[in-house]
Amino acid sequence: MAWPWRRKSRRTLARIAIEGPIAGGTRRRVLRALRQVEQRECPALLLRIDSPGGTVGDSQEIHAALLRLRQKGCKVVASFGNISASGGVYIGVAAERIVANPGTITGSIGVILRGNNLSRLLERIGISFETVKSGLYKDILSPDRALTDAERDLLQGLIDSSYGQFVAAVASGRGLAESQVRAFADGRVFSGAQALEHGLVDELGDEEHARRLLAGLAGLDPDKARPCEFGAAPKRFAGLLPGRSALRGVVEVFSLELAWSGQPLWLWRP
Repeated sequence: MAWPWRRKSRRTLARIAIEGPIAGGTRRRVLRALRQVEQRECPALLLRIDSPGGTVGDSQEIHAALLRLRQKGCKVVASFGNISASGGVYIGVAAERIVANPGTITGSIGVILRGNNLSRLLERIGISFETVKSGLYKDILSPDRALTDAERDLLQGLIDSSYGQFVAAVASGRGLAESQVRAFADGRVFSGAQALEHGLVDELGDEEHARRLLAGLAGLDPDKARPCEFGAAPKRFAGLLPGRSALRGVVEVFSLELAWSGQPLWLWRP
């Protein structure tokens, strides 16, 4: 007996949503959904992105999985929602076409790494760290001291390498020269309309516009091809309570600041 998700669905238009910061949980969910799309042999995937970006490795793994799916013959169109910045752009450029709303916040091509220098605060409250390390740079970005010049140079090299990978992916995905991408890849953000001028997106429109475009690319009837959701994020009852969404947003900001301190990020941080 074949499981339902292993049946061929040559007329099914799949949809996967990437919402919120991109990290390990998002990566696992999206990669699992992409495997299901591949197993069902769906001819087309609508990728809805509403994300400020996130961790470098997780964004790269989703990007690579999308390219493999396209190599299998699946058409992929990305629809940028309210925001698709930094890592969201990196994932989006793996699609064959990108559609953005005129007011979508997008761009922010670049890398950021932040640490927390709490040395003055720790000194005031009488706390000091004793560190034993195996190498000169083992405690780099330790919160109890400032960076040395050598450490700053080392981290800048790391950031430059990650930035180069980002630029190369955008250039390849959008059919641009790397010099063209570097001309605007300085961390600035654009509206969807501005992104169109730079070649970051192909068309302006909403998700319905993207769906109809995708159906046409896959040879499906745009009036009949409706998306089938894959990898939907679990809904929590607490999130439906009044005021919880705002509180969740505040908690998320502080959680990301603590959890991602010291990590290179493809993340828009206004």
